[in-house]
Amino acid sequence: MPDRPSSDTGITLHRYPLLASINSPADLRALPEHLLPSVVNELRGFLVDTVSQTGGHLAAGLGVVELTVGLHYVFDTPEDRLVWDVGHQAYPHKILTGRRDRMLSLRQKDGLSGFPKRCESDYDCFGVGHSSTSISAALGMALAAKQQGEQRDAVAVIGDGALSAGMAFEALNHAGSMDIDLVVILNDNEMSISPPVGAITNHLARLLSGKIYTTMREGSKTALRGMPQLRHLVGRWEEHMKGMLMPSTLFEELGFNYIGPIDGHDVHSVIKTLRNIKEMRGQRFLHVVTQKGHGYEPAEGQPVTYHGVTPFDRRTGELRKGASKGPTYTQIFGSWLCDTAEADPRLVGITPAMCEGSGLTVFSKRFPERFFDVGIAEQHAVTLAAGMACEGVKPVVAIYSSFLQRAYDQLIHDVCLQGLDVTFAVDRGGLVGADGATHAGSFDLSFGRPLPKLVIMAPAHENECRAMLRTAYEYPGPAMVRYPRGNGPGVAIDPETPALPIGRGEIVRQGSRVALLAFGSMVTPASKAAEPLDATVANMRFVKPLDGPLIRALAEGHDLLVTVEENSVAGGAGSGVAEWLAAEGIDIPCVHLGLPDRYIDHAEHAQQLAACGLDAEGIRASVRDAYGLRFPDRDLLEVANAGSAVGARVRHQSAGAA
Repeated sequence: MPDRPSSDTGITLHRYPLLASINSPADLRALPEHLLPSVVNELRGFLVDTVSQTGGHLAAGLGVVELTVGLHYVFDTPEDRLVWDVGHQAYPHKILTGRRDRMLSLRQKDGLSGFPKRCESDYDCFGVGHSSTSISAALGMALAAKQQGEQRDAVAVIGDGALSAGMAFEALNHAGSMDIDLVVILNDNEMSISPPVGAITNHLARLLSGKIYTTMREGSKTALRGMPQLRHLVGRWEEHMKGMLMPSTLFEELGFNYIGPIDGHDVHSVIKTLRNIKEMRGQRFLHVVTQKGHGYEPAEGQPVTYHGVTPFDRRTGELRKGASKGPTYTQIFGSWLCDTAEADPRLVGITPAMCEGSGLTVFSKRFPERFFDVGIAEQHAVTLAAGMACEGVKPVVAIYSSFLQRAYDQLIHDVCLQGLDVTFAVDRGGLVGADGATHAGSFDLSFGRPLPKLVIMAPAHENECRAMLRTAYEYPGPAMVRYPRGNGPGVAIDPETPALPIGRGEIVRQGSRVALLAFGSMVTPASKAAEPLDATVANMRFVKPLDGPLIRALAEGHDLLVTVEENSVAGGAGSGVAEWLAAEGIDIPCVHLGLPDRYIDHAEHAQQLAACGLDAEGIRASVRDAYGLRFPDRDLLEVANAGSAVGARVRHQSAGAA
């Protein structure tokens, strides 16, 4: 085997001779089964090698290596449809489906996505990134195959965490009533619903999926068709016998033939069971027990830490961290939450399965009786908070922007309509870098702005984030603080910073001619763009309610207003400014800068902002172009004598509003 590197990597493939020969699942299926344990070992090693350099999701993928090999070995992918839930576990799938040599481009600009993506490969039959969609999607594919008269399997692989979401059970309930061919595989990687796994359970699983048992099962249905009472008795006997040995009753009641649990790290057992299942028809449910991080000791010992990782030392597992840039917005929230809970016993923290990601780890340990992780159930999280608020409790819902999308009806109907006192700490507002479009918080300002009674804030820096959290908590109604991923510009935090006056912004730089109305994370690049333009910069702070007096003063004192936000332009904060101006009958040219009407692919955050024209250079270029187009006879950089007087009036009105 030549010592050749993967095309965009320094990783040589001489240590992975079998993996180097697999360019598609067809190549995998051509290998004799006795070589598959070696394939598994090589695949696991290659996965650790690549992710140690790129960072990304690791522990979940390590846990499904045997299952991934088995699925592509037994099923005729991509003709048989394979749908991965969430996608964190799909890196081994990518390696086996022709993308091995591009793995070091993972999550980078113009590189592989960190999630299955339909436009990336025919083997990615459904794009994912959010949880609990796999069964619904696979059921849709199975029903489409039946309608088109085609014989193929649809397979959904779902983790036990994802199975906690209502959508998964809605799909199971629907699927159980249909006459279709569907396979659902539960990747139980926490052993939360599993009995001990060993030879007996593996034997039972193979038995229950084998031809003898299934032939007897289907044959008895035919033989007893004319004897309904006896058929019912035999059916109940079968159910109770299986229920004594395994957690099958729920799935059997939903209409699935339950098989398992099996050891997901015994590749031969996995393949034997999958072969038996492929020979069966109808709705089949396979329960596979795996270990997150399996085969790599650091990830086995710390599966949460190694769920999503930065680049790390492959030998020691030590994560490589960059220079400290101060606390992240997530950490600022976590610190504020603990401090506030110490002072107010009414406070409770709620999160939908994002304790670590949303900064609640310390709070959960210090106040365990006031911490509620509801699992992957965003709708329930919001309505749970509403119910608590009805009884005088002060709930704080910590949730990613893109996950709040999944609870939009509950936000409208259960919280805002009733004007309930719920604080929403909305993390990952705006673009999120390597996770890409599936996790970007591109729309929260747009979908939150129309909701009556909801106050929406976006901090420009660290200290303002803390002040806004306090403002939201003290406001006697629904309020949202929307902050970005990662670090702020480096402003020191004063824990005693008071709450802000609702609906009031501030001038952070006085200029002339052009006023930049910046929201949240865009205040810093707008301020940098303003210097060579001598533009005024307003930190608007509130998306709802807007600071009307400040907008009026800026309109009266400038030729052009430019709104800047890290949110979709459509319906966003800039739209709110335009609506306010129109309602007040104020006629002034406006330019609205924000995220364009397309999904932004994964890349470094700075690269994403530059691609959208939201870095300082892009904002500056847009302002110059807009000013030159509207005022071709004026020099933007020429400061008129009236500029100072105008600036004084703007400063005076802004100070009065505050």
